[in-house]
Amino acid sequence: MSETPPNTLQYRFDGPEDAPVLILGPSLGTTWHMWDRQVPELLEQWRVFRFDLPGHGGAPAHPAGSVAELTARLLATLDTLGVQRFGYAGCALGGAIGIELALRRPERLTSLALVAASPRFGTADEFRQRGVIVRTNGLDPIARTAPERWFTGGFAAAQPAITEWAVQMVRTTDPGCYIAACEALATFDVRPELGRVGVPTLVLVGSDDRITGPAEARTLVAGIPDARLAVVPGASHLVPVEQPAAVTDLLAHHFSTAWQQTVDTGQTALPGGAPAIPAPHAPPQAVPVAEIAPAAVPAQPAGPPDRYETGLKTRREVLGDAHVDHALAQAGEFSGDFQEFVTRYAWGEIWDRPGLDRRTRSCVTLTALVAGGHLEELAAHTRAALRNGLTPNEIKEVLLQAAVYCGVPAASGAFRVAQQVIREETTPAG
Repeated sequence: MSETPPNTLQYRFDGPEDAPVLILGPSLGTTWHMWDRQVPELLEQWRVFRFDLPGHGGAPAHPAGSVAELTARLLATLDTLGVQRFGYAGCALGGAIGIELALRRPERLTSLALVAASPRFGTADEFRQRGVIVRTNGLDPIARTAPERWFTGGFAAAQPAITEWAVQMVRTTDPGCYIAACEALATFDVRPELGRVGVPTLVLVGSDDRITGPAEARTLVAGIPDARLAVVPGASHLVPVEQPAAVTDLLAHHFSTAWQQTVDTGQTALPGGAPAIPAPHAPPQAVPVAEIAPAAVPAQPAGPPDRYETGLKTRREVLGDAHVDHALAQAGEFSGDFQEFVTRYAWGEIWDRPGLDRRTRSCVTLTALVAGGHLEELAAHTRAALRNGLTPNEIKEVLLQAAVYCGVPAASGAFRVAQQVIREETTPAG
């Protein structure tokens, strides 16, 4: 693999140079090898382009903290290769990139397939909590639980080689890039915009997917004007790995019937060194194929948010949805104006200023709360500090510094509160 600039992605091409380009996008924690079983048949009609997320599969560790940034890097990579129009299929985070393409650059996209995808992936709190766990414990706890999240129990038990491949794939991912990708999913929410997806779309989901299951898939189908649903039986989240033949048939049918025009192709890159997925022991089940028809592309709305909306977004990102929802729900008529004041000025003005990053603001806030003896707020802001990227050791140093200048009794209570919060936030579930 040649050197990958920070604004592009590690990639590989397979297939004839004169064929239309079909892009396959990976999910969080995987590499382009998750699509190995689809490629041979797809090469009969398309030139297949696969890419790795930053820090995945040996790709350079240039973190990208939003789906928009990942999409921009993909487009920059394609621009360097002269690829202007293409079909796109993406799994989970790769599916989010596909939706972003359809919303922001519809002229580049001929048709779309969303696999194990959602317009909003769980809650922001869940993904930021995962980032805290990785920052504190590394990727091993996430890697060890990957098979139970990605595969049905029967498949994981029957395919030990693939199960181990999944664990090692996550374990060898760059932690900083994984955390940044969690942040990208935490902030991704296109539910109000689904009606503007104007390309033929196949929404494909495993029947047993507990992460982005049939309910999320139906939300996509209900929101996208020209979308069809395919539910693959006997599969969980990483459905292209668990039921490869069924997924291949669905993709081949969708893209062959929905394709609008051929696209430009680019040069070939050498494959990376990440391990390929082991061969499964038994063939997968087949499922019915979905059909798609074309659709038009509406115009995009615009408009900057006001300080309250900016503050609410920042407040949720720092303190978490659960904390903010509770505070707003408890406000009532008496303290509603105060909550609006705090959201607009503390979070929309001060916390959003560019002069200090959020890590630094968390250090200042923790110190001020120790000095004032505000232990209840200290608990919330200890959680916020972890979400903003401070490690437990760094929080300890802040509290030690506060002990010198704010007093030992104040710091003693702060250590007690912070230790409990850190234990709760950094202990992996299960």
